Amino acid sequence: MNPPITAVERVRAAYARIEQVDRPEVWIGLRPQAEAEQDAAAVDAKVAAGLRLPLAGTVFAVKGNIDVAGLPTTAGCPAYAYRPEADAPAVARLRSAGAVVLGTTNLDQFATGLVGTRSPYGAVRNAIDPQYVSGGSSSGSAVSVALGIADFALGTDTAGSGRVPAAFNGIVGLKPTIGLVPTEGVVPACASLDCVTVLARTLPEAERVLSHLASPSGRQLPALEQRRPGPWRIAVPEPEQLGELDKGWAEAFRAAADRLDQAGAELLPIDLEPFTQAAASLYEGAFVAERYTAVGAFIDEHVGSADLDPTVSAIITRARDIPAHRLYADTEKLASLRIRALASLNDADALLLPTTPGHPTLAEVAADPLGANTRLGRFTNSTNLFDLAAVAVPAGEVNGLPFGVMLIGPAFTDERLARIAGLLTAPPLRLAVVGAHLSGQPLNGQLLALGGRLVSTTTTADTYRLYALNTVPAKPGLVRAREGGRTIEAEVWQLPAEGLGALLASLPRPMALGSVELADGTFVPGFLCEPQALEGAHEITAYGGWRAALAALPRAEDPPR
Repeated sequence: MNPPITAVERVRAAYARIEQVDRPEVWIGLRPQAEAEQDAAAVDAKVAAGLRLPLAGTVFAVKGNIDVAGLPTTAGCPAYAYRPEADAPAVARLRSAGAVVLGTTNLDQFATGLVGTRSPYGAVRNAIDPQYVSGGSSSGSAVSVALGIADFALGTDTAGSGRVPAAFNGIVGLKPTIGLVPTEGVVPACASLDCVTVLARTLPEAERVLSHLASPSGRQLPALEQRRPGPWRIAVPEPEQLGELDKGWAEAFRAAADRLDQAGAELLPIDLEPFTQAAASLYEGAFVAERYTAVGAFIDEHVGSADLDPTVSAIITRARDIPAHRLYADTEKLASLRIRALASLNDADALLLPTTPGHPTLAEVAADPLGANTRLGRFTNSTNLFDLAAVAVPAGEVNGLPFGVMLIGPAFTDERLARIAGLLTAPPLRLAVVGAHLSGQPLNGQLLALGGRLVSTTTTADTYRLYALNTVPAKPGLVRAREGGRTIEAEVWQLPAEGLGALLASLPRPMALGSVELADGTFVPGFLCEPQALEGAHEITAYGGWRAALAALPRAEDPPR
């Protein structure tokens, strides 16, 4: 086994990769390598001294609208640049955990865009095919991760700016509940909607980073309704409600929904109209005025400057003249749409959507910058308007390019969404049960609560013996026998990998998880019994199963003697 990489070694590997890929448009403020190595050496020294730094040996990139001490915060506009005296809290927390900052990354100017091309520092090209856009506005952050330069990166997401580039570059984008991660030290786009997001190559990596960012002093955690036991319930819109998608995308989306179904989730219909109506209102309505509040005065003072992206400045300056009464009207309409949207979700645990309707080329965006951008926000724009959480994950490829989907749910269901997203990124596991976890038995609810689904009713191979253990209440114990065995009634359940892990962690002795041979000769993980527990137990093999044995007993708590 190789020793863990040191922070200094990781920094050197990152700068070697930067030189190798030759993507200068990714960066706005790349730190000198010697400076980053100095930080890394300090991390290694602390680790050697016994200090626990959970992110030691990792490097990260920071979107250029988030403060990093010692680097200019530009928000993608050179004339706007200022030098912060301190890191934004999100950056400081990651540094405290041992991660080393590589630099600040390019973005759609003032975080206004979903394409990654609206920047005087250059268009950020897609990590897989440079003819295509990288997605924005967290373009440089996403590409730095996708190219293997950074282990993870910080972005922001007001209308999809973290999720869209994650989808286009085949990585994970976590958009947390508003307020879960502090936004101090972040140049606002729409301050009431802004989120700091995490971009990483895998879901576990993204979750680990988010755990260091989440703020206990943020919004008060509400009392969420207890979900009904049973498999995950996923709302999936009908194809006609998705509108026009790029060629092959409808099939890819259906395949993602099918994977959730095969993993044990229950797919439910949903009316997507309130979501798409709200998405259109983000830029077409009065809510865009909040962008003028953030940087409008600066733009007015720099009209005609080469530092201003013309598309961005036009969007923000138009918002200056929106009348106040329209904001009230749009707010009232949004409240009505939100009620409809949440009612449409009903008791679904999450809504599954394609992250975007398609993936444009650089040339297509240049030909229609507003139209292309508007299309990309069809599914992402409404999330923060409705105060929802979201996670974007890879879900295959279409024509050689990444295809991504989102899972969206109510505020503070971030962990739940990640668990469901794991069904798309990790195959489900099977489990054989023969006793109290059988359908209708007292512990079956544990399987349902963990997202389990009954796959088949079968029997074991004819090499097992079953015992009623000397416990109160009685529990069955299954053991493999060299002789005297027979087939035992069994059920095979399918669980998410993390569900099986949780079940194993809570498994009381003398039960153990082992390999159980089924009647068809296949082997499946299942519940077995430690041999020492058989002392004082009564053999019930002849009944052919636990349920048959219980039916023959006067009371379940009285094992036969």
